[in-house]
Amino acid sequence: MKTTIEINQDTYTIDVSKPIDVSIPLRGEKSNPTAWYVGPPEIAPVTDGNFTGSVASGASTNFNNIFFNPHAHGTHTECIGHITKEFHSINDCLTRFFFLAELISVTPEETNGDRVITKKMIENALKNNSPEAVLIRTLPNSEEKLTHQYSHTNPPYLLEETALFLREKGIKHLLIDLPSVDKEKDEGKLLAHKAFWNFNKKQRLDATITEFIFVPDHVVDGTFFLNLQIASFVNDASPSKPILYKIIEK
Repeated sequence: MKTTIEINQDTYTIDVSKPIDVSIPLRGEKSNPTAWYVGPPEIAPVTDGNFTGSVASGASTNFNNIFFNPHAHGTHTECIGHITKEFHSINDCLTRFFFLAELISVTPEETNGDRVITKKMIENALKNNSPEAVLIRTLPNSEEKLTHQYSHTNPPYLLEETALFLREKGIKHLLIDLPSVDKEKDEGKLLAHKAFWNFNKKQRLDATITEFIFVPDHVVDGTFFLNLQIASFVNDASPSKPILYKIIEK
C-alpha cells in the first residue's frame, strides 16, 4: 500500500501498510508506566447490584470503566492549555495529523546531579533539517521504559535553551520518550514547556508536546512521516498514538 506525498515541490513515497507504532499501550496493571505520584490505571467491569459487566461473570458483554490520567499513565499529546488559566483543548489545537518528522537520539549529560538535553545535542542531531515534528529518543534505550515507574526518580529533561531552539527552528510538534520535557521537581517553573509554546508572548496554540513515547532500537534515526493520532478529548491532553512511516523513496 504505497502512497506518494508532495511537500514544497519534493515528492516522497511511503508504505502505509508498514506503520511503526511509537506509543505505549495503557494497561490496567501495576506494570503500566506511571509518573507524578499516582497509582496505576484501573480497568474494571461496571458493577450494579448483582450485575458485573463481564462475559466471564455471566454478562452478555464486557462493559469496563477505565480510570487513568493522560499525563501520568502513558503516551499523551498536550496543548498549551496544560499550563494556562484559559481553557484550551487539544481537540481544538491539533487539527492536522500528518507531518514530516525527524527522529533523533541523544544521550543526556550530567549537570549538577541532573541529566539534561542541551541545545547543542539537538542542533548537532538535526543538522540543517527543520521538520514540522521532532521525536527525541533518549539513550540508553531499552524496553524497561514500557514499565518504568518515574515518580521521585528525577528523569532527564530539556533545558530551557533547548526548547527555545526547537521553537525558533519552527518545530510545531515535539515528541519525547520521557514523562515530561521539564524537570520533575522544578517549583512549577515549567521552563521548557513555556519556551516551546512561547508562553509569555504570542502563544503557539497550534503547537503540541507528546510525552511518554517509546521508539525501539531497530528504528534508525532519520526522516519519517508522522501520523499523530489523538482521542477526541475536550481536555488539555489526550492519550495518543503516534505512528511513523519510513520514507522508501524521495
